[in-house]
Amino acid sequence: TGGRVPRTEASRTTASRCPPRLPPRPHSGLPSALFPLLPHAMPPQELEAMSRYTSPVNPAVFPHLTVVLLAIGMFFTAWFFVYEVTSTKYTRDIYKELLISLVASLFMGFGVLFLLLWVGIYV
Repeated sequence: TGGRVPRTEASRTTASRCPPRLPPRPHSGLPSALFPLLPHAMPPQELEAMSRYTSPVNPAVFPHLTVVLLAIGMFFTAWFFVYEVTSTKYTRDIYKELLISLVASLFMGFGVLFLLLWVGIYV
C-alpha cells in the first residue's frame, strides 16, 4: 500500500466525531485556529466601527513634561551626589540615600519616557 497505514473502522468513527473546523476569519491578526483557544480575543471588526485611540496625555504637552520631569530628576540626582560626596561613612543614612535615589530615578525615568514620546519613538 505504498507505506500508508490502512485506516481501521475505529479511526474512521473517531475522525467523524471531531468538531468541524471554524471558517477562517478575515482581517484578524491571529491565526483562525487560535480563536477557539482564546475566548477572550476580540473578533475582528470593520475599521469604521472601531473607536479611535486617543492618548491619555495630550501630545502637545510632551515637551513641557519632558523638561519639567528631567529638571526635577536632575535636581534629586545632584542632591544625591552632593550628599554622597560631603558625608562620611559614619554620618550616612541608608534610608535617606534610598529615598533620594528612588525619587530621582522615578522623575528621570518618566522624563526619558516623555522625551522618547516627544521625538516620535512610541514606547
